[in-house]
Amino acid sequence: MHRSSLKCIVAVGAAVLLAAQSGPASARELAQQTSRDRGVTVQVKPVDLSPGAKSWAFEVVLDTHSQDLADDLVRTTMLEAGGATLAPTGWEGDPPGGHHRKGVLRFAPITPMPEAVELLIARPGESAPRSFR
Repeated sequence: MHRSSLKCIVAVGAAVLLAAQSGPASARELAQQTSRDRGVTVQVKPVDLSPGAKSWAFEVVLDTHSQDLADDLVRTTMLEAGGATLAPTGWEGDPPGGHHRKGVLRFAPITPMPEAVELLIARPGESAPRSFR
């Protein structure tokens, strides 16, 4: 392969990679985040925040060995984005109770696509909501 052909392939590959990462839902932006406080671990992973999605989805995992996870996540979670504050449209997952819960919180998508989103989960007995950006 000629050096000029190799340069062209590398340049095209880099352009495709940059285009894929610069969109509103790049892999870096969709990374899982974890918060540990008062014996409870909360993990949040955005699943779909694409502009064409029917709903925005966040996978949420709660884990503890010290208390009952009776949180009603539809009532205690908010999404802040683009100057709007939205309540979830639903929870698909484990019911309240127990020491391990997993599910998906869904929200109505916001248009136009905001620069950033922040998921706020208020937990009983905690002074401030946990923040996932």
